[in-house]
Amino acid sequence: MPKSIIIKKNGGPEVLELQEVKVGSPGPEEILVTNYAIGLNYIDTYHRSGLYPIQLPSGIGLEAAGKIEEVGSNVKEFNKGDNIAYASTPLGAYSQKRIIPAKIAVRIPDGISHELAATLMTKGLTTNYLLTKTYNLKAGETVLFHAAAGGVGQIFAQWANSIGAKVIGTVGSDEKIKTAKENGYSHVINYTKDDFAQEVMKLTQNEGVPAVFDGVGKKTFKKSLECLKIRGTMISFGNASGPLDPVDVPKEIQPKGLYLTRPSIAQYFTNRSELQEGADSVFEKVKFGKIKIRISKKYKLADAKQAHEDLEKRKLTGPAILIP
Repeated sequence: MPKSIIIKKNGGPEVLELQEVKVGSPGPEEILVTNYAIGLNYIDTYHRSGLYPIQLPSGIGLEAAGKIEEVGSNVKEFNKGDNIAYASTPLGAYSQKRIIPAKIAVRIPDGISHELAATLMTKGLTTNYLLTKTYNLKAGETVLFHAAAGGVGQIFAQWANSIGAKVIGTVGSDEKIKTAKENGYSHVINYTKDDFAQEVMKLTQNEGVPAVFDGVGKKTFKKSLECLKIRGTMISFGNASGPLDPVDVPKEIQPKGLYLTRPSIAQYFTNRSELQEGADSVFEKVKFGKIKIRISKKYKLADAKQAHEDLEKRKLTGPAILIP
């Protein structure tokens, strides 16, 4: 029988259990997939810990790539043997085989491996909406991105550079500065040692940046607001350092007329057409060398606990995957 990671209660990495599961046949709108590579994402830790509540017991994981074993009777866009990737609910990507709705899958083009696709869906689609939809980044602009050495951060700077924009990055340790610079950041600041708001203002001649992209959360949010210019946009899309404190709108937002948004993939890819279009734009950037991905670590599915520990301790220096 195939195996999956199941959580029966919220908690630390120790609640991740590898179990045998029964996988039946897909319904009319579903497909049966054998996963070849599984994406590891920080949001997985939120589901596991209970920060983002889910109904238990539950599978875990949003992202994977594999091959279709069987298609439902009403599925016309896919066939058995197609290589696909997905990054969406229902949870359960940490598995060897599973059934998913056909509407959440995208076809992987030739030249993109399963392992690469499994690192590109969540992180690539997140980058896509952040700099083309949430904020339409333009050539010549300079913006600030937190967690520059992380999976999204590495893709973000390369994509921004490809359209002629510059990115100032922050990291949580000196060891990650080299990784961030290798991926195209014009300046990199260790926010645990230096006042990144002061540094950003110096780098922009006290003008500030038009947008801040913040997936770190609690440790960086308040200072990020100081980095923004008049009518700047604060994009808060994650909580790696903990949930945000309450925002004092009259004190923190109103003086500079700032925009504050909390986007997610679900709001920008609402149907299969949008999803395939977004994925194609990511795959195209990779195929033409505009984005280069280096998988930092591969874990066995049975080692999901260790993967979560490393993720939460910020040990990873780029995308990581689980191999079923």
